[in-house]
Amino acid sequence: MRTYNEKISIYHGMVSTIAVNLASNFFPIFAISILGATNYQVGLISSLPPLVALIMTIPAAIMLNRLELQKKTVAMSVLWARVLFLLIIGVVYLTSTYQTWTFLIIIALMNVPGTISTIGWQTLISGMITDERRGTFFSDRNRLLTVVGMITTLLIGIIMKNQTNNPAAYQWLFFSAFGFGLLEVFFLLKHKETVQPKTNTQNKNSFMNWSIFKDNGYRWFLIAALCFNFTWQMAWGIFNIYNVKYAHATILWISIFSVGNQLVQIFTFPLWKKWAEHKSNTLMLVWAAMGMALAPVLTILSTNLVYLAFTQMLSGFFVSGIVLLLFNLLLEQSPQETRTYCITTYNVLLSFVAFIAPQIGIWLLDATGIQRSMEINSFLRFISAFGFLLMYAKCFKNNKTALLKS
Repeated sequence: MRTYNEKISIYHGMVSTIAVNLASNFFPIFAISILGATNYQVGLISSLPPLVALIMTIPAAIMLNRLELQKKTVAMSVLWARVLFLLIIGVVYLTSTYQTWTFLIIIALMNVPGTISTIGWQTLISGMITDERRGTFFSDRNRLLTVVGMITTLLIGIIMKNQTNNPAAYQWLFFSAFGFGLLEVFFLLKHKETVQPKTNTQNKNSFMNWSIFKDNGYRWFLIAALCFNFTWQMAWGIFNIYNVKYAHATILWISIFSVGNQLVQIFTFPLWKKWAEHKSNTLMLVWAAMGMALAPVLTILSTNLVYLAFTQMLSGFFVSGIVLLLFNLLLEQSPQETRTYCITTYNVLLSFVAFIAPQIGIWLLDATGIQRSMEINSFLRFISAFGFLLMYAKCFKNNKTALLKS
């Protein structure tokens, strides 16, 4: 039986997923097909949001930390982020020289309120869902949201299958995304929030609580998660360029890739949850990260669109594990009394990694070519999986030692 907040959170997640699928998922193909973006500019689509998040995370966290209730602030941040979808509609009316850069500036600005809403939602939902319910809830929530995302993406692909080079089609998508953004705000405000007791009022307005780095589990999580995210995200721009410029994928095929990926995720979220409960989040992340290493090297074997759809389905199996386990592990390794600081610190460092990784990926593409850059990325992803293995071994050893002392 779901609680009220669990139900509202799922409704919010559904409309949020639709908004993202209507807009953000098609930013790269819009930039390449309509605005004529260069490889460097395509890379910036992935790099600029985390750069803004890097700048904004600490001020956002300080502001949120001062609030007894965060719901309204998070909701208004989502509203301002979605309003900027309307500005993107007007980009195509500008002189071609300024179109792409204006588009990139809007994407960057979108992540100012977006950073506040992301951090606020993570801390908000962590206080509403008990530790015992967390694994089941997020597994079910992710699966339901993936179904919604898959259906949305498939419908977009079918409706717009012949509209890849039609600017008006993208304008319609962005306007629809704004409409669902308004529903996001509505459902966020429907949550029932309680005032969280402050365990340490002296640190309420503190810039940072450095004691979080003394926690061995959290420290190891940061190392392993950031190393993996670097190798994962450095290939995002390369994948976009490969699909559109090398494989000549249309909106329909981009939708099919996404649907195939999401369809597999729907059925595999419960599997990763079950395996994590039996083996631990950390150990299962080793296998998920190793599986993600297959995606780049398999992708470059062919430009056949049907084949690429199947590689996306294989990737979806491991993506579901990464999405579910990384967030669960973050909450698991973040002590309750310093959880806001732990989440904030992770987001700051993740934003830094997410900014530089795609740029290094594009540099690698220009320096070595599409095939070699993908092969290098697969190798680095495989190596990064051992970070979780080391974390598992170290934390298991420490836990065993603690049990023996007790």
